[in-house]
Amino acid sequence: MASPFDVLAVDPDADDEEIERAYRRRVKEAHPDHGGSAREFQLVYTAYRQVMAGNTDAELEVASADDSGERETASEAEPPEDPSPPGPEAAEPEESGSKIEFLNYEVLADHGWQIDDDDLFEKASEADLAPDDYGRFFAQPRENILEAAESRGFSWPYSCRGGACANCAIAVVDGAVEMPSNHILPSSMTDSGIQLSCISAPVTDEMKVVYNVKNLPGLDELRLPSDPFDNAQLND
Repeated sequence: MASPFDVLAVDPDADDEEIERAYRRRVKEAHPDHGGSAREFQLVYTAYRQVMAGNTDAELEVASADDSGERETASEAEPPEDPSPPGPEAAEPEESGSKIEFLNYEVLADHGWQIDDDDLFEKASEADLAPDDYGRFFAQPRENILEAAESRGFSWPYSCRGGACANCAIAVVDGAVEMPSNHILPSSMTDSGIQLSCISAPVTDEMKVVYNVKNLPGLDELRLPSDPFDNAQLND
């Protein structure tokens, strides 16, 4: 028998920040594209939801890995709301909210693409990009885009989480968001689709966004010098 803390490989007295780090690490390890399995990915997600909800009394039963490397769970306290692994090939969950198709800005130069290309996402879908660089996930109603990405196991740039810097900026290529406040981006940028993912929630059923655009001209001076995303990458 394994508790949710065992599944996440974190101590029961860990704080929220440690749990978040452990979850991001374990969900990458469990991802089928990185040697894990869909069932293991589901188990990690379920464990994380239980810990964050304070429902840690129920135990998760984990059978030994079989020859194929699959892990079986005999019981789970509650099924995950989004059991599918992230990525463009994943089955889309049946849930309310907005479907977000995303692309990493850093891969554009490698392929000779421009952010304003009309067929940018069509080209991305055919380019066999890594799951972290291109894929889809759902955002729950009123869930900001950064939180939605993180809850699906993605590590997107951020710093203040309060709309006070441009570290988490995204370019909305299709669809719309609601950004309740803006004290950092000039109107010329918001008019062109640049938004802050940490405080922006989708208001359309489907969206296409380019994330990691913090190095776009004009955003450099709006970033904070200390970026937890960059530090996390260096320490991985």
